[in-house]
Amino acid sequence: MLRLGAHESIAGGIYKAIDRAQSIGCDSVQVFVKSNRSWAVKPLTEEEVALFKERVQKTGIRPVVGHTSYLLNPAAPDEDLWIRSRDTLIVELERCETLGIPYLVLHPGSHVGIGEEEGLKRVAKTLGEVHAACPGFRTQILLETTAGQGTNLGYTFEQLAWLLENTPEGDRLGVCLDTCHVFAAGYELRTPEGYSATMEAFDRIIGLDRLKAIHLNDTRHDLGSHKDRHEHIGKGFIGLEGFRNVLNDPRLDGLPGLLETPKSPDLHEDAENLAVLRSLVE
Repeated sequence: MLRLGAHESIAGGIYKAIDRAQSIGCDSVQVFVKSNRSWAVKPLTEEEVALFKERVQKTGIRPVVGHTSYLLNPAAPDEDLWIRSRDTLIVELERCETLGIPYLVLHPGSHVGIGEEEGLKRVAKTLGEVHAACPGFRTQILLETTAGQGTNLGYTFEQLAWLLENTPEGDRLGVCLDTCHVFAAGYELRTPEGYSATMEAFDRIIGLDRLKAIHLNDTRHDLGSHKDRHEHIGKGFIGLEGFRNVLNDPRLDGLPGLLETPKSPDLHEDAENLAVLRSLVE
């Protein structure tokens, strides 16, 4: 079975995300490792690191999955933005390594008009330089499947496979599959046959051994819409049957399955979505 959890806020300190996750019964959790809407980075204190590790140890919530800032664009044709993205990615990877976070999820970025082929080359260059700056790190960058909205890269399994193959030290990379995004990109999940075909394609093109995390999000738009709009589990176009297929796939046992659905401060939506997901396990 998947280790079910959700993305939780780091407001008040990164360790607070573990407390929030525990309060709603998460097995795993996803966090930003710095402010996701600002380039500024406040260094982690020894106390913060110790508190975080203590909470993880005490609660048994694992794995903790990091998610990069939304500002990053590793495919950016603009040199200043590209350098800033690369350098911030290095900082975020260093923070994960310090905190003992095994995975850092990254959107492959947007080519912004230079074309997909050139955009992918930029991403591979970014990742290669990040790997070179972080030798021997245990934390793995996970490339996330995208919906293909606008000029976003990573909406086909082939594009992710190309990055795994062509990035320097590409064997250090893994993949995070987002249900909303792959469905929006045109991969069927709702029927047993459709889900089976999607996962067989993933295994053939990328390899299931590279899959390290799953984002569990329903969607407000239909198959192949290329729109990235998350919805509560069972309330969108994927529906309960689609999630039943995912949750009962034995090949995914032990992977973190993480919600990124809308929520209010008391987190009741997360608790409700987790309950729905658990009710689908057969």
